[in-house]
Amino acid sequence: MAKTSPPYIKYMIHASVYIDGVVEKPDVIGAIFGQTEGLLGSEMDLRELQRSGKVGRIDVDLKVENDKTIGEIRIPTSLNRFETALIAATLETVTRIGPTHATIKVQKIEDIRKTKVQQILERARELLAKLVNEELPDPKELLLYLEYSHNMKSLIEYGPEKLPAGPDVDKSEEIILVEGRADVLNLLRYGITNVIALNGLNVPKTIVDLSKKKIVTTFFDGDRGGDLLVKECMLSGVDIDFVAKPEPGREVEELSGKEILKALKNKISFDQIRAYYEKLEGNIEDIKNIRSEKRIKDPILQKLKPYMNDIFKTDQALLLDENFNILNKVPVDKLDETILKHNNLAYIVMDGILTRELLEEIEKSTNIKYILCIDSIQKSSNKVKIFTISDLDKV
Repeated sequence: MAKTSPPYIKYMIHASVYIDGVVEKPDVIGAIFGQTEGLLGSEMDLRELQRSGKVGRIDVDLKVENDKTIGEIRIPTSLNRFETALIAATLETVTRIGPTHATIKVQKIEDIRKTKVQQILERARELLAKLVNEELPDPKELLLYLEYSHNMKSLIEYGPEKLPAGPDVDKSEEIILVEGRADVLNLLRYGITNVIALNGLNVPKTIVDLSKKKIVTTFFDGDRGGDLLVKECMLSGVDIDFVAKPEPGREVEELSGKEILKALKNKISFDQIRAYYEKLEGNIEDIKNIRSEKRIKDPILQKLKPYMNDIFKTDQALLLDENFNILNKVPVDKLDETILKHNNLAYIVMDGILTRELLEEIEKSTNIKYILCIDSIQKSSNKVKIFTISDLDKV
């Protein structure tokens, strides 16, 4: 029997239906299953997706007007956005319901997680309003949750290379070019949304193309490697307008909001210092050698990195054994009740905040060795190695 709703709803498909006759709800549901069967193969068949709990019950509201039937269709899914869009598109292939002609039109695909974010913010406001009279949860934890929901909601993947970026790269006349995802997240934290990352030492074509249309300010780390990256961008055809730099030895991802604004305010026209970069000795290999001093040389973290890439911005967690086999995939808010069910659990990769309560439960009740998360209230543990998404830029 099909589940009435996925255990974790990510998207809701909303569609309208118009039928040249009088039909009942079972007719609509039967037509959807019957006329979409086999279109996308067995793995994406609606009946199979319902049986596995990835698609919920099809909800239909109908009313009859002048011997015609009109209504709405809603389908909840826990699939990713691409799979959900495919399912939504197949609905529009249904052309008959019962003995009569019908038209189904998808109106929108609703991201249920946006509603959750709004609920979090509303709850945060309530908690803050009761500060005087009631005891709040750990303020640091609350602020980290608020920051996480804001930053993760704002972070996008830009261009075919899926570069980490802020949401205003396209509509802003000026863009700020940084090194990696951690730098983007730090600028988003302080409201700077026209930022995009190289995401590696090789300059992506997307950056070169953007530089022809936008005012470009490079904002790399305050070391020789940062200077060499400016030179590499120049040699790769990036049209640089300004160069901003933090204090010598400082990394962009660790700067405070005040330090970021100061560095950007003091940016220098590239034309004034172009000669310096043209004469600068060094190349990509030199940048690699400089960056290698900052690298986290941990083979386990290296192996966990692809798993975080797979679940990033899904609010999911992966439970892995010693051999990096996936034992389970669950919503982050179900982790505490799931980890105790696996005796051979070795690693956790989670798209969420590692709370103090969850860490205490892990330390007390499991043999977990590594946790890779978005951020953590507690940065270290005597029993578990804790890494965050910012660490992945250094792997």
